[in-house]
Amino acid sequence: MGRPAKAVIRDVAMWRLEGSRESAPGVDRQHQVQPNHVYEELRPKPYRDAENAVPRKGPVSALYLKIVCEGGVEGLYGPIDKEAAIVVDQQLRPFLLGKDALAGETLWDQLYRLNRHSTRGHFMMAISAVDNALWDLRGRYFEAPVYRLLGGPTRSKVEAYGSCLGFSVQPEAVAKQCVTLQKQGFRHQKWFIAYGPGDGLEGMAKNVELVRTLRQSMGPYVEIMFDAFMGWDLNYAIRWAKQVEEYRPRWIEEAFALEKIESYAALRRATSIPVASGEHLYSRWHTQEYLKAGALNVVQADPEWCGGVSELVKICSVASIYDAQVIPHGHSLHAALHVVASQSPMTCPLVEFLITKMRSYYHFEKQPLTPVNGMIALPERPGFGIEWDAAKIEKQTPVKWS
Repeated sequence: MGRPAKAVIRDVAMWRLEGSRESAPGVDRQHQVQPNHVYEELRPKPYRDAENAVPRKGPVSALYLKIVCEGGVEGLYGPIDKEAAIVVDQQLRPFLLGKDALAGETLWDQLYRLNRHSTRGHFMMAISAVDNALWDLRGRYFEAPVYRLLGGPTRSKVEAYGSCLGFSVQPEAVAKQCVTLQKQGFRHQKWFIAYGPGDGLEGMAKNVELVRTLRQSMGPYVEIMFDAFMGWDLNYAIRWAKQVEEYRPRWIEEAFALEKIESYAALRRATSIPVASGEHLYSRWHTQEYLKAGALNVVQADPEWCGGVSELVKICSVASIYDAQVIPHGHSLHAALHVVASQSPMTCPLVEFLITKMRSYYHFEKQPLTPVNGMIALPERPGFGIEWDAAKIEKQTPVKWS
């Protein structure tokens, strides 16, 4: 007998996994510039790694979404942000019960129409979690990786850029760390700006020195990118860009708050450095606003937040019309990798790998995605290939907020 024509959803459950892991306190905790750092009382002092930090064991936990259908086929995705998990449990779960898990486009459209606040924020993040879990379920149902359901792979492995959040930006530490990563195969590295307008000319000089140190340490053939996390204004960004253009940054990311489309467009006109943003773009429509305004070279839509795999694929189509690249924000990795692997390398050349975060983010998984010589091989396991490692789970409990 063949597979049933439908996969009727009978349960939507959030699970909390708990365990422990070792980490070194006081190391890799470099702050990045934040919007509130214009206020002196909210601005941290310059950071330096603690010396002789001793690793110690501490708790670790994660939320995963599991969708179960009649007949036993399941979809699994995570970790899930708590804010999204609450919306899934309280608002999406009742709607999903009894629906056909194989009707992906129908379910996405219905969830999007379900709430007046669905276009942004936590509701869209919840839709993303459900959509990704349903893609995993369909992969397991058809016994194929998600990227094959999306049309098949455009390459056998995807290059990852090393995202250096947390690494010290002290010049001597930068010079050492960036070369270490270069030797590990990271031909693209993103570093996080620590200073903004509130730090005055001294802070600007340090931001410029970071770029100079990276270029001088690694030579001309490594791409270097920078993230300002909405901590700048247009004048500050242009002033920085004019001083570092000679070092050929691959992009400057999220220099301004999301609503300042005109500032992004003005920065793009003012510098040869490509302009990137998008982790807080929540749909194809939101993305098109930026692209029509000539505001972005690189779209960083996040499949954990922008509507899941289903919406990220559509965002890629929109971006390709404008000859913009989509390099998804690396809050997580499973969904991003499978979408990137299914798209033209011209549109989606890279995935982001948050080096310090990924040390623990997939702690409970048997086969976490890990770059080898800067490349991540495509998994052949059904769905996203997520499987829990029972040896690392000390406690496993269903969680409800409704």
